[in-house]
Formats: sequence, C-alpha cells, structure tokens
Amino acid sequence: MDAPETQYVSVGDADVAYQVLGEGPVDLLYCIGLGSHVELLWDLPHVSDFFRRLASFSRLILFDRRGMGASDPLPTDAGNALSPWEDWAEDMRAVLDAAGSDEAALMGEQEAGAMAVLFAATHPQRVRALALSSTSARYLVAPDYPIGIDQATVDRSVDFVRQFWGRKEIIEGIYGPLADDAEFVRLVTRWHRAAATPRTAAAQYRYILESMDVRDALRSVQAPILVLSYLRSLRPASHSRFLAESLPNATLLEFDAVADLNEPGKTEDALAMFFTGESRDLAIERILTTVLFTDIVSSTENTVALGDLRWHQILDQHDNLVREELRHHRGREINTTGDGFVASFDGPGRAIRCAQAITTRALNLGVEVRAGVHTGECEVRGKDLGGLAVHIAARVGAIAEASEILVSRTVKDLVIGSGIEFTDRGEFDLKGVPGTWKLFGVAA
Repeated sequence: MDAPETQYVSVGDADVAYQVLGEGPVDLLYCIGLGSHVELLWDLPHVSDFFRRLASFSRLILFDRRGMGASDPLPTDAGNALSPWEDWAEDMRAVLDAAGSDEAALMGEQEAGAMAVLFAATHPQRVRALALSSTSARYLVAPDYPIGIDQATVDRSVDFVRQFWGRKEIIEGIYGPLADDAEFVRLVTRWHRAAATPRTAAAQYRYILESMDVRDALRSVQAPILVLSYLRSLRPASHSRFLAESLPNATLLEFDAVADLNEPGKTEDALAMFFTGESRDLAIERILTTVLFTDIVSSTENTVALGDLRWHQILDQHDNLVREELRHHRGREINTTGDGFVASFDGPGRAIRCAQAITTRALNLGVEVRAGVHTGECEVRGKDLGGLAVHIAARVGAIAEASEILVSRTVKDLVIGSGIEFTDRGEFDLKGVPGTWKLFGVAA
C-alpha cells in the first residue's frame, strides 16, 4: 500500500491537508498530536507501518490541523479567529465532508484526543466510536483535578520545546533508547522542523497545556469509547484512568510500551476488534520475501574475555552498523535477538550483499558474524513475520560458520546471473523442518 496523495480542503481562509487510504468497512479519522506532518510521517517506518495496519481494516483519513505540518497557519486576526479548539473542530468537520464521510470512528492521540472528545460531544450523529491514545482530559493541576501538573512544570516543558524542537534532545526526551539510532533521529527531527518552527511549537504547546480541559464534555459523548494507556508513556497512567472512569461506555486497555511507540500489532488488533467487531488476525497477509538471520559468533566467550562494559559497547557499535547496512540495502528490520538481527528484503541479491557488508564490517570491531538467507512465503502479522520460511532461514544461519553466509538452494537459483558465486556445502537436516536441505556458502 503506497503512501496516499495529499489533498486539501478549504476551511475559511485556510487550506487543510488530508489523506485517505484503505477500503475497510469503517471510516477512521485519525487525529495526530503536536508536530504532525502527513507527508513526512510516511518516512518513519514504525509510523507508516502503523498507518498501513490501520488501513487494512478501515478507510483511514489523516489530516494536519491548522497550525501544523502541510496545513495553513491558524487565523491570527481578531475578526476571524475562534479559539484554536473550535478551529480544530472545524478542521475535522471539513476533512470528513471532503472525504465523503457522513459517519466515522475517531482516533485521537495526546492532545488531539481532547479534540476528538469535543467533536464527539458536539457532533454525535457523525461519530460511531471513539478511541483515545495517551490522552488527558486536562493537564494543569486544579483543586478538583489533583493528578494534573503544576505551572512550573508547564513552564519548564515549554522552555524545553522552544530550545530543542527539531533537535536530538527532543528525541531523547520522548523516545529514549531510539535516540541512539542516527537515522531515526534524522527523520524525526526533520519531520518536527517541517511541522512547525520552535516558536510555533512552543506557543501551541503552552496553549494546549494551559487551556485544555474537556471534563465538562465527557458525559456528553454518546459513542462507545476505548481508552488506550501506555504504562511507560510520558503521559501519566492516572490521566487515562480518569478518562475511562468519567466517560460513559468507556473501556480502558493498558499496554506496557516504551514512550508513545505502539507495540507492533497489539494496538491495531484491539482497534480492529473495537471498531469492526472482528479481529485483524482473521485475515493473515502472506508475502514472498527473503529473510536474513545474523548473529555474532562466540558471544558468551567475548563477554567473559572483554567484560560486560566493553562488550556492550561493541554490541552497540555492531547494532549501529547492521542498521546502517539494512538501510543502505533497503532491508527491513524485523527483530533483534540480543546479538543478532532478523530482517526481510524484497530481493535475495540485496540480502546477500547486505550480509557480506555486515560480516566484513564486523571484523573491524573484532567480532565475527554468521548469516543465513532463505526466500519463501511468510505470514505478515503487524511488523512481524512468521511461517516456515522464517524458521528455515534461522536454521540455515545456525549452521553457518564464523564470517560465513549460508543460503538455501532457492536463494541460489533466484540470483543466477547476479555475479554472486557459491560453494556447495552439502545437504543438511534442519531442526523442525521436513526433508533434507542443500545449502550453499557465498564465495568471498
């Protein structure tokens, strides 16, 4: 599913950018939080994968509210300006009209969840269901809202955004360990800078933190509601629990996820069941792909010889170089195994070239990596892959020797004419896989 074309709808004197993808039975309007940019979000693999999974069971509608991303700024002249909350509700209505949607499910994240609550309360005939992710009813502390944050915390948070918007420090504050991935940092900071300037981001953030309070609207929401809470999120879990207790017909679902990055597949499965009444897993997508397994040889012995600190430093360098080569060879990281990686490729030649680069560069770190490659049909479950082809690639990799790349006959036959040469390694029994398998080593 390719990234959709961006379209525009006029709202007053401004244009609002939106996209539509998927052909599912329910329209789903996704309200993105601070810093959205519908064009650049597709460059982030975890975000684009998430959108595609949502579109597998819905007709997904994305948009940038005014003041963000590809949309025009909010009105500033006193004669035309409403409050931003009213302006954003206008944006939602206009986008639904432009997309030809009379009734839709809403999904709101962070402060955009409050936008969705207000829209559901004031336009009940247009909202069939509502999901709220990492959302608060209010941010500031009050006598009747003791779980809120104080003004000093608001000031510090706004100052942080003003100083570091579009820089690595923002990534460290939100995504934690992912700040060590140079490519992830490059893409997210570029997306943030395109979404808003530091001054605009800080101004909107202050406005949101200080003005947001949808508690009076909660009881007016008539649609069924799913509240999603991520226990390691920056948003306190108590805020989600307050919402679930205050909203009629609400169900609370708590996940154990880092920051606001959804565990691949789990959130979408819950949303599919909530919005459609059917599990997303009922329709399992199958694709033909090439799977690469890599792992470091003698990892335990290296830990003993070098000590934990030095070995962890080498592991970090190893992980960085593997991810660099995956990006260079258009591979997709599926999983990590502690001292190895599982990745998929749309062609076996690129998988082999990637494995060659990884095994060669690993020698410069003083470690040896082995690799296994197989091409076959895999089951797609969110970001993960399953099926016999994955197990075969793992078994092939386990047989490989240090700095060796082993491939199945299927891979060897598919790359005929590529210039890649092989040596016959004989026939092997692969644990848990029927029959004997002829394997080939990639010649140096």
